[in-house]
Amino acid sequence: MVLLKQSIRPEFINRIDEIIIFTPLSKNEIREVVRLQFNGIARMLSDQGLELKITDDAIDWLASAGFDPAYGARPIKRAIQRYVLNHLSELILSEKVSNDQAIMVDVEADQLTFSN
Repeated sequence: MVLLKQSIRPEFINRIDEIIIFTPLSKNEIREVVRLQFNGIARMLSDQGLELKITDDAIDWLASAGFDPAYGARPIKRAIQRYVLNHLSELILSEKVSNDQAIMVDVEADQLTFSN
């Protein structure tokens, strides 16, 4: 707040109704965001009869792929869309997954892998 007052004129600050200051998310908080987002996807797929699981290594990989302290959790959603949802959609549409076995998301050779 002190830095804000030093860099912006008081007349402008007076016109603002509320100032919210965000602190960057830690690596553990980013991992938890990945876990929460992934659980939401797993629930959505369970409604369609598919079971989705993820390893801790894959969570770490997604957390690293989507970690940007300047933008908070928004890059996580993009990383999950790019690396998980897009690939899962292709697998489901091409009927390469079966409903009787869980889809496991893991990491191998610094890439996400999907096994069923």
